[in-house]
Formats: sequence, structure tokens, C-alpha cells
Amino acid sequence: MKSNFRKLACLVAAGALSTAAMAETPIIGLITKTNTNPFFVKMKEGAQEKAEELGVELRTFAGRYDGDNETQVQAVENLIASGAKGILITPSDTAGIVPTIEKAREAGLLVIALDTPLSPASAADMTFATDNFKAGEMIGQWAKAKMGDKAEDAKIALLDLSTSQITVDVARNQGFLKGFGIDLNDPSQMGDETDPRIVGNDVTQGSEEGGRRAMENLLQKDPGVNLVYTINEPAAAGAYEALKSFGMEKDVLIVSVDGGCPGVSNIKDGVIGATSMQFPLKMASEGVSAIVEFAKSGSRPTASDGLDFYDTGVQLITDEPAQGIDSVTSKTGLAMCWG
Repeated sequence: MKSNFRKLACLVAAGALSTAAMAETPIIGLITKTNTNPFFVKMKEGAQEKAEELGVELRTFAGRYDGDNETQVQAVENLIASGAKGILITPSDTAGIVPTIEKAREAGLLVIALDTPLSPASAADMTFATDNFKAGEMIGQWAKAKMGDKAEDAKIALLDLSTSQITVDVARNQGFLKGFGIDLNDPSQMGDETDPRIVGNDVTQGSEEGGRRAMENLLQKDPGVNLVYTINEPAAAGAYEALKSFGMEKDVLIVSVDGGCPGVSNIKDGVIGATSMQFPLKMASEGVSAIVEFAKSGSRPTASDGLDFYDTGVQLITDEPAQGIDSVTSKTGLAMCWG
């Protein structure tokens, strides 16, 4: 009988220890805009791999559609109630989510915005993101070098995201113009430049159809366009189709930003001349590491030198390297792309 009691006591003790161990396992939340966009799928992959490596529990949430703030608010509240140590979030509504983020931080959670800063950016403890201005600047520098003397007579079509002057949209656009040697007026605004080489700006919503439509609009304005900047690679693919329909695809240089696998394949196929690759897996992976360190020591991540966010890197991809500009080929790019 005593033996049975001892066994029961051991089982109870083991169960208590197991429960305690589970309770001590840090919980980290990842909240993305959607769970279908390849960019966010890669984020989830990076976060999950790092969470398993570091022995923490990752709980993932996503909006039902891009712009679904309500679901993201519910996810944050769920994580607060669960006693999570930190949250990684790509905000759908950069201002609308802020009051809920403030509640999380007041509850002691570390909050890191991924890719998209909150409005204001200081509403999060830190933003882990691509230096989008640098990404634009790199493709601008490459395009200028590629065109050589013809850059002085360029006719540039700018295919942006929207008219809303979104931070990422502005940074890529203005970085490209600076890299190409265009004088900026207000770097925080698009469309106020006076350089005669700019044919005009149009919006794409970041889609292939939007890129096609915007390209057609700007060709009507000036059929002599010979350089096209696009906010992302789907828009670049649409611009190419529009140019191809006019028999101009071999006469116009297209540059873009993102680094998704379809975009890198378009480098290989000659659709896009160069693109700047960003690293969503790295954003999420390093975000998990930062929250784990915070849980252990209380230390918070710091911004990269000269920036107000933590830079997760950018790489120029092209099969036509330009002297003095660091780049890798599409073959290398396809080995590290996402989507």
C-alpha cells in the first residue's frame, strides 16, 4: 500500500513539475496582415524555426484580409491574457492598432513591428524592417550606371503603390530618385520633384493589373518612356505586359523592390533589370530572438546606426552587374528568395 502511495506521490509531483515547466515556457505572438501572402508565410516560417530552436512557444495569428484591424486587435488582447512575453506584428492599420499596442506594453510585453512601422513608430518598442530608402537607392544607382550617358536624357515612369503617401511607398520612390541623381524636394513626399526627366507618377495598388494600367496611362502621357520604377515586382510584371503589347519591352529598363521568387525569376527571364531583395524570414527570426533576450534579461533591441529602426538588410539582384555596385545574380537570388 505504501508503495502505491509513493508512486502516486511521484506522479503528482511529476505532473506539477511538468505544469510548472509549461508555465515557464515563454509565449511569443506573431500577428501578420494575412496568412496567404508569401511574404508573411515566410515570416511565419522564420519565426517558427527560431522559436523551436530557442525552446519557446510561438502563437500565430493573421487578419482575414489585408486591412483587417479588428482581428489583429483581438489577437493582441488574446496574447495579453495569455501572459505572452512579446508580440511581433505587421500592422494592417498602423494608427488604429496603437491603443491596443499601448495596452500590451503597459502589461509588460515587448512589441516589435515587422516590415511596417506603427504610426507613430514609437508606439512599438522597435521596428524590424528593410531600409526601404536604401532599397530604392540601390536600384536607382544601378539604373543610372546601366544607362550611362543616356541617363541624362532618361524618361522615367514612376509606378507607386497609392496616393496615400504611405511610408514604405515614399521611401522606395524617393530612394530610387536619389540613387538615379534626381534632386528631391521634400523626401517625405512623392510627386513634388521638378526634374524634366520624370514623365509622371501613377498608382498600382501593388498588383499586376495595377501595374499594367499605370504603365498604359504613362505611355499615353509620353510614349518615349525608357525607364520604369515600380513599387514591387507584381507591378513590374504588369508594366512589362503593357510595354510588350506596344512592342516596347526590349527598349525600356524596369527596376523594382521585393525579392520574391517570381520577381527574381523575372530577373532571370529579362523582364526586370534589377530588384532589391528584402528578407522577411530574417525579420521574424531576429524578432523572436529579441523577445527571448528580453524575457531573459529585460534588455530591449536597439536601432541600427543612423536609423530609427533595426535594419534587417537588403540585397541587389541583377544579371547585368554594374561597376562599383554590389549585386548578386538571379541564380544566387533564387536560392534565398521567398514566395
